[in-house]
Amino acid sequence: MATLADAPELATLINAAYRGESSKKGWTTEADLIGGQRIDQEGVVEQLNDPDAVILKNTNEDSRITGCVYLQKRGQKIYLGMLTVSPALQANGLGRQLLTAAEDYALSINCRTIEMTVITTRTELLDWYERRGYSKTGEVIPLKITERNGILKQPIEMYKLEKTL
Repeated sequence: MATLADAPELATLINAAYRGESSKKGWTTEADLIGGQRIDQEGVVEQLNDPDAVILKNTNEDSRITGCVYLQKRGQKIYLGMLTVSPALQANGLGRQLLTAAEDYALSINCRTIEMTVITTRTELLDWYERRGYSKTGEVIPLKITERNGILKQPIEMYKLEKTL
């Protein structure tokens, strides 16, 4: 699990995977839809300080963080967000490993349902989650973010997905 000491490295990794030119090396980029940063260091610290949340991390042999996933307990469910893999390492199974670790964590705290949101136009990402047992709930919600977390280049909607473990 990530600690407060990991916040600067986590913020750098998450932004590299989701936004800007570096993110375009991977397939999880949001750079064409959302400008600016995905999260700042203070945002990571806030998430780590939330008593209902954890960030699971993966490190390489040099102890560098190569992937992470944010999990927040919400009643009897776990919200999964920011599943992140370094753009240079994407499509090598690390995302699948992090997703499995997230599901194992949910079960360890007696949560049997994981929920998340995915941008409706990200069909390859939706397909990836559906292949892993996640299903659209039928709920579609508009993405609303502050400039601290990016600048929408167009209106964006999100599908809510769930998986029962």
